Amino acid sequence: MAETKETIGFIGLGLMGHGMAKNIVEKGYSLTIVGHRNRKPIEDLVGRGAVEVASAKEVAERSSVVFICVTGSREVEAIVRGKTGLKEGLKKGSVVVDCSTADPNSTIALAGELAAIGVDYADAPLGRTPKEAWEGTLDTMVGANDDVFGRIRPVLDAWAGKVVHIGGIGDGHRMKLLNNFLSLGYGALYAEALALSKKVGISAERFDSVIRGGRMDCGFYQTFMGYTIDGNPEAHKFTLTNALKDLTYLESMADAAGLVNPVGNAAKNAFAAAVAAGGNGPEDYVPHLPEYVGRANGIDLTPEKLKGANKA
Repeated sequence: MAETKETIGFIGLGLMGHGMAKNIVEKGYSLTIVGHRNRKPIEDLVGRGAVEVASAKEVAERSSVVFICVTGSREVEAIVRGKTGLKEGLKKGSVVVDCSTADPNSTIALAGELAAIGVDYADAPLGRTPKEAWEGTLDTMVGANDDVFGRIRPVLDAWAGKVVHIGGIGDGHRMKLLNNFLSLGYGALYAEALALSKKVGISAERFDSVIRGGRMDCGFYQTFMGYTIDGNPEAHKFTLTNALKDLTYLESMADAAGLVNPVGNAAKNAFAAAVAAGGNGPEDYVPHLPEYVGRANGIDLTPEKLKGANKA
């Protein structure tokens, strides 16, 4: 059973949120969730003991700690401020924890609004993939004051294997943008390197035989190349549109800080070009970027294993 009497609400049961919520309810916490067009995660969680309600307001009314795990700031703001939103149902003394990758400026504004009605706010964006979400071993970097962090830590431990209290409100989202700058910057570099490699006559497989296991290898490289080498379309399930959104937030953060960030802009533009070329679907993932860079340069970077499957 859970060590605290916190009652938990969860909004955003997508690729990451479903696994996180599953671990919360399995650790013995009372869990309230809001209905969603995709019924599979809702039905799974209700089967595990969660209670489904019809609005964010109702989630707030039943919960002392509410987690939000959606695409970005626009969605978070609508959940908090919208009609039948959280703000209409939150009780004084409750906590909202935003696990989305969001604009820190929006985070600070929302925290101020909720503080005015006696509600605390924390940002706890995520690291790793839906696989770790399901296993309860995600990473999270938390922006919160010390008391709030101490209060929510046991619930975070239900779904995270690595919890870092990075600083005050907004610092979690700032750190997440820095983290994604590194990973998505790698993605842009890999895509262009693979395109140039193909252009000069070196196959992706030969390219990989040099990089894999060397100093330039890393976990992100391996999941990224899981599509290029193995033809696994779900090797790294993070969309091109989300990548573009995150790098746009990074650009805004750099602008606010007065920092010239040419590398960040270059990475953003690589993803912007792919999205503009049609990579804006729910299954257009970051490891597909080399295909878009290839098409822009007149070369085909479709994974060889998928070419074989298509011929069959």
